[in-house]
Amino acid sequence: MTPFDHVMPDAVESALADIGRAPLPTPDSARFLAGGTNLLDLMKADLTRPTRLVDVHRLPLKAIEPTADGGLSLGAMATNAETAAHPLVRSRHPLLAAAILAGASPQIRNMATNGGNLLQRTRCSYFYDAKVPCNKREPGSGCPARNGLAKQLAILGSSEQCIATHPSDFCVGLAALDATVHVRSQRGSRRIPMLQFHRLPGDRPELDTELAPDELITHITLPPAPFTRHTTYLKLRERASYAFALVSVAAALQLDERGRITEARIALGGVAHKPWRLPEAEALLQGREATPAAFGEAARRLLQGAQAHGAPGTDNAFKIPLAERAVVRALELAVAGELTNTGPLAGLPVDSVRREPS
Repeated sequence: MTPFDHVMPDAVESALADIGRAPLPTPDSARFLAGGTNLLDLMKADLTRPTRLVDVHRLPLKAIEPTADGGLSLGAMATNAETAAHPLVRSRHPLLAAAILAGASPQIRNMATNGGNLLQRTRCSYFYDAKVPCNKREPGSGCPARNGLAKQLAILGSSEQCIATHPSDFCVGLAALDATVHVRSQRGSRRIPMLQFHRLPGDRPELDTELAPDELITHITLPPAPFTRHTTYLKLRERASYAFALVSVAAALQLDERGRITEARIALGGVAHKPWRLPEAEALLQGREATPAAFGEAARRLLQGAQAHGAPGTDNAFKIPLAERAVVRALELAVAGELTNTGPLAGLPVDSVRREPS
């Protein structure tokens, strides 16, 4: 492991000053460290070599509280476990709680922070193997995944340079709920809509997000909750826990008194370099009856342009029909008000999670 300096500021301003001491902060010069559940693994594998770690886990950025407009603010340093268990998250955004609890393991959720979750790197096996080329790790070196083991990799939004997928469940929930990411640097503050926060690979696959190296995520805001009753998080994976999604779906509906759809949200995980959401597909459901036929139409639009990759026998062509069927099933679960496809939320009967009227 490359030697590094470790500093632990007690204020946001100090943290921003510490990260800015490098002439041009880069992932190989200075990095913020929060829970460390991904960054430390990357450092141990010698895949990133920061010379300074600015440890921000003690900064006063843990609050989960209502906003003035009736929305909700999630502190960047709050852990995933704290966020999923918070009464305001469970009552206003049960979809987000379900998405968090579908991810990782209890031990990791106890350490992983909300801000850090947004910044985790892909789990593509080629990215993690320093002995093989990887455009995300070493731009211009190539992407052997395109004709190799691609089962876990992208079918949407990929490029000739990269077919990696973003691994987060939390981010899929945030995308469906129209979250906003708030960041600060010594140059000021700005807001980044969640749907714009992560990038598609294009010809710069080494860039995962629109975040500058000297910017710190301070909090995430969610708008006033229109989706509480008819939501679900469906995660399809190779084992029941501690596994990344082959396909995941965050689905949320508003239904009128006749059972017709007045608004729909569908976000996919495990299929692209970022959480995948297409407002045109959601618009196809507006004013429609909540039927499998309508759901299938939206699913086909959402998956339009999907492309398989990989060597014969290890490709990911199966993910295209799998994702289409998963969208239909998730929307059916949302209509029924079932939060997850794997039973109770956090070991509690779903009815024990208080929901506000939709």
